[in-house]
Amino acid sequence: MTAEFRARSQQAIRKFAGSNYGSTAFENEKRSYPRAMMDFLAGNREKAIAFLQSEDADADRNAHTLGIDFYSGFTLKGQVRKYFYFGKYLDPNYRQRMKKAMAIWTEKDPLTRTFLSPRKFWSASTDNCDTWVDCRNTDNLKAMREIAVYLFAEETGNEETRKIYKERIRRNVRTLYQIGQGEWDSENYLGHAVTTYVNLYDFALDSEVKSLAKSALDWFFTEGALKYWRGGFGGPSKRDYSQGNCVWCSLATHSLGLYFGDSPLADPRPDADEVHLITSSYRPPLAIIALARKEFKKPLELLNSKPTYENWKPGGDAAPQFYETLYFGNTFQLGTLATGSGGDWNGFKMMAFNSRRGVDYFIAATGTDPTSISTSSIGGDNVAQYRNLVIWLNNKPLAPFQFFLPKSALIETRNGVTFISYEKTWLALTPINLHLSGINLTANKKIQSRYPHDQIITAAGTGRTLTGFALEVGEQKTYGSWEQFQQSIVKKSRLNLNEINHGVVGYQGVFAQVKLQYQGNKLPKVWRNVHDHDWRHHFALYQNADGSKTPIYSGWKSGKLRIEAGGYKFQSQSE
Repeated sequence: MTAEFRARSQQAIRKFAGSNYGSTAFENEKRSYPRAMMDFLAGNREKAIAFLQSEDADADRNAHTLGIDFYSGFTLKGQVRKYFYFGKYLDPNYRQRMKKAMAIWTEKDPLTRTFLSPRKFWSASTDNCDTWVDCRNTDNLKAMREIAVYLFAEETGNEETRKIYKERIRRNVRTLYQIGQGEWDSENYLGHAVTTYVNLYDFALDSEVKSLAKSALDWFFTEGALKYWRGGFGGPSKRDYSQGNCVWCSLATHSLGLYFGDSPLADPRPDADEVHLITSSYRPPLAIIALARKEFKKPLELLNSKPTYENWKPGGDAAPQFYETLYFGNTFQLGTLATGSGGDWNGFKMMAFNSRRGVDYFIAATGTDPTSISTSSIGGDNVAQYRNLVIWLNNKPLAPFQFFLPKSALIETRNGVTFISYEKTWLALTPINLHLSGINLTANKKIQSRYPHDQIITAAGTGRTLTGFALEVGEQKTYGSWEQFQQSIVKKSRLNLNEINHGVVGYQGVFAQVKLQYQGNKLPKVWRNVHDHDWRHHFALYQNADGSKTPIYSGWKSGKLRIEAGGYKFQSQSE
């Protein structure tokens, strides 16, 4: 594993050798600092160091910290590794100026010190702060702020500030193990989380804080391990920007894949932020790596919960906001949320095995914008899932639907059922008051630059009260051949619309059944293979649907995480 990690690291470093760094204006250090650090590792040391210790473009407005920029979260993340890891290569006078600036900055909590007027991050930004440090409170930016302030206070002996931030960090890590994180499973921001916490792990002197950092990293990599597969990242996710629906497309895959690998394709576009991981001593526990490589008994169904976004606010831990069902077959993994997609979260995504590309995707969404297929939603979705069976209902009679799938998929229609064949995975999609219009050429043009191997099929409601579809997913191990799969569906599977006027739809699959009663903006009433599903029993952060505690278990507010995969066991807990 170490040899593989080094090989992937070297490949990433070579991608940035001799690159153009960019500038230090505003938050541009988000990209320019990591690029310079990567170029340093590639051997261009003098050029990289000259940039890293050049006068900041915003030095005038940072006169209070001797011209050193300690403002935005992304800049802070770069400043931390620049000082602590690359510091011995900096000019001694510059490094000393940085330390003096840190001492001034952390003499008091910089979040309580203010300027006369707010500072803009970008020209169109509304997230402006009048504090001495970035006041934005997304999970990743909050972590960047708190970890930088902690480390700089520790380095300069500002003990009062250090203690304040130690407690904030402790509270954040404790929340992870109690109810999860607000930016859960983000295809984008999970990468920012791990590249931030390795700073704390690598440079904290307080052994307890270093332990907190390791606990956080173990949690984040566990979170990522379940959604990562063969270079892809799939399943429900928060803060999904519709940019990660192919192998190595999401920011999270660059960070996770550096450790997990297991893809037939090397990462063609590594992210410069990987420099934080490449130069870190942190390594995920072996059980987490096995989890990512899906080294556990399949099929497996997990019933997981996700918290509210700002879960650190009073009342944020009262109950989960999202209820996830995540099913792992032998050739696919399928995840849904009971309330579907909306806002910035995705509630339906499947990945299927592809021997050449790693994985292919199948995504269902309402709405008409193909460039936001992951989260495009007109609202009011209810979803029921039992293992490989799904029912999706919407109360918009003319609801537009979009289905994202590879161009290589074979599509056939028999007896009103649309059959879709991936390389080793098969789908049977049965419309519910829904008319499939076929491949949308206009939509396809809009996504081709990002997704050249994929296409969009559109559909629209027929004007009845409830609209949607039922889905049955199969593979050779359970259904035999592609022909046998189709024959079994036509012969045995049935859609039951007898109670649709009462909002109830049932679907009898080849081996099991699922039923959904539509409840609007509330959690739907769901029957999983006849049994009424009690959402109060769905609070655990991670739990096997069969009641066992393998391969992963973390109870709601238990503060404990247990993993058993690939012959390895791992346990962690917060205080």
